[in-house]
Amino acid sequence: MGPQNLQFGGGATSTVLHPLIAAEMAIAIILILCLRRKLVIAPFLWMLFAVPLGQVIVMGGVHFTVLRIIILVGLARWMASSRTQSGGRLEGGFNGLDWMVTLWAISGAVVNSVQFMETQALIKNLGSFLDLLGGYLVLRFLIQDRDDVRRTLRVLVVITLFMSCCMIGEQITGQNIFGVLGGVPLNPQVRNGHIRSQGAFAVYIEAGLFGANLLPLFVWLWSDRKFKAAACLGILGGTIMMYTSRSSTTVLAYGASILAFCMWRFRSNMRIFRQALVFVLVMLHLVMKAPVWALIARIDLTGSSASDQRYHLVDATIRHFSDWWLVGTSSYPSWGYGMWDLSDQYVAVALTGGLLTLVIFIGVLTRCFSMLGKARKHVAGDLKEEWFLWCLGAALFSNMVGWFGLACWAQAQAALSILLVMISVATFEAMRPREAEVEILDSSELESIPDEVGPYFEFGQQDSY
Repeated sequence: MGPQNLQFGGGATSTVLHPLIAAEMAIAIILILCLRRKLVIAPFLWMLFAVPLGQVIVMGGVHFTVLRIIILVGLARWMASSRTQSGGRLEGGFNGLDWMVTLWAISGAVVNSVQFMETQALIKNLGSFLDLLGGYLVLRFLIQDRDDVRRTLRVLVVITLFMSCCMIGEQITGQNIFGVLGGVPLNPQVRNGHIRSQGAFAVYIEAGLFGANLLPLFVWLWSDRKFKAAACLGILGGTIMMYTSRSSTTVLAYGASILAFCMWRFRSNMRIFRQALVFVLVMLHLVMKAPVWALIARIDLTGSSASDQRYHLVDATIRHFSDWWLVGTSSYPSWGYGMWDLSDQYVAVALTGGLLTLVIFIGVLTRCFSMLGKARKHVAGDLKEEWFLWCLGAALFSNMVGWFGLACWAQAQAALSILLVMISVATFEAMRPREAEVEILDSSELESIPDEVGPYFEFGQQDSY
């Protein structure tokens, strides 16, 4: 019998939809279709992150999760808005990052379908394609400017606080309240006597990373005097989510954000640090008895980490390059004990999508950092703009560190899409030519200008010197 993780067409055999979730979904659909665009982000994000992924409607053997239904409704709202002159436009147009994400989604779905050549695999990949690209495009439509970014973060503060309270409840009661609704286990995982809270997320690491990766964005929100209280609550909620998940991966991601903040003063010299990091890794690889990626096995910040499995997964992927580079592979469970668990985003992309998809995925990250770097140089001297761009880069760096312990699916992809869209919006606004403010003077104001200054002014124009 083949490994269960490679069986398509499994999952729930019938609809799993709690009446409370059904009512919640109905209200969210009405709000998404009827509210003004800038307000739609609230119900959309709530349904993405506050509803268990296992809540699903099964029709004709096809699984429609609540997340996918909400994405389809969001796409419908976008299409309806596109009928107006500018209501459905994407700020800055369909840019390079949008194309990279599109190529990533297409490549992953096509290559994996070719790998299995099964109808059920095609259906599964179409669902994953909708999760990734559909969710990204809806968020791209909903988040158009800096005000939308702030509004999105305030919604995430509420979600984070709510989820952190639920995760604390898991620590106290030993039961997940979302397990009562269905879609996630009622009893959370326990390792070395510690409960690993997961809330409405598929796994506890995903819940912890959700909170940890939001730290840089909440720190930026704190820099706005109007939203300091909300930002502090968000930081508190994210920290609680990170801590109650009891995972080394989430602690590392949280620490990566703090490290990025420490590098702020060296922002103009990051090329030196990148080159130094590459040099150190190469030297370690040459002098160590094991490959340099064996350092992954040394990481255990909670006393219960599966870091050794992460190392062997990366090592086996590198050693079996010839097996997966073309269209991925389904033979990885035979590589060793625990190899069926693709708990590494980079490995998961490679083994399910082949080398092409991995290159495109890395291209998405490279494009993001390139856009942020160019935008930061363009606004050099404007500390507020530089700080915003730096916080976005810190959030992306936090995600990249966390991906060494978790593969992105569904809700994690949605969280990543939010960040990618914010980067797209921020860099477009930063690179947009700044028009000089024009001071219009009436005749009475012109008469009050001193003689020595007056000759340099013309009615309705700026000073020319």
